Amino acid sequence: MNEYQKAVGVPTSELDLRGVICPYNFVKTKLKLETMKEGEVLSVLLDDGDPIRNVPRSVENEGHTVLTQERVDQAYRVLIRREESD
Repeated sequence: MNEYQKAVGVPTSELDLRGVICPYNFVKTKLKLETMKEGEVLSVLLDDGDPIRNVPRSVENEGHTVLTQERVDQAYRVLIRREESD
């Protein structure tokens, strides 16, 4: 991944978590982020309701950056940048 891709948030990985209930969607997101390098971007598809309310907040609490949240049909696409963990 080059610096431009990092800057604009081009996803290096994607998870489709539509139909996955809380807290499993956050757990799967967290586990995927742990396999990624700092600065890489994960695209996550989440359902409306609890998933879109809880997962972005939870990953920010873990120290990662939510770059965008956009509506896609009946779901949401959230782009999350992996930040360095302690």
